[in-house]
Amino acid sequence: MALAVSLIIVGVLLHGQAASPSAAALSHPQQTGTSAEAPALDFDFFRTRVQPIFLKKRKGLARCYVCHSQGTAFRLQSLSPGSSSWNETESRRNFEATLPFVVPGNPLASRLLTMPLVAEAGGVAFHPGGKHWSSQNDPEWQTLAAWLRVTPARRK
Repeated sequence: MALAVSLIIVGVLLHGQAASPSAAALSHPQQTGTSAEAPALDFDFFRTRVQPIFLKKRKGLARCYVCHSQGTAFRLQSLSPGSSSWNETESRRNFEATLPFVVPGNPLASRLLTMPLVAEAGGVAFHPGGKHWSSQNDPEWQTLAAWLRVTPARRK
């Protein structure tokens, strides 16, 4: 019993949610399930409103793209030389790379939103790239949350 409670606490600290008492569950990104179970996310919204967040420069912090275009579990496509944004094919690959880290309809269960959010606002304790948002009211956080709050009118 004490081991199970300890693993749940570790899961909350690492992932912002209770984890099952198995090491495998703690080491793998959350899964969204099959597309039949989860509502579809809007690719156009992702391409036009979410992706620019990954490229935004922030004072004192690296852009998301700097770390997430190399050697991380959440991996964005490299920008083509001289390009300041992704083309359609690269955007689709980025969209697919994002899916294991989001839970449609539940922003606070989505690592894409909780890793860079300070713990006091509902984020996880540590993000190697620093904390980009100090509040769920941050406009970038709100944009990502809006993308995950799928409504029937926005389903594709």
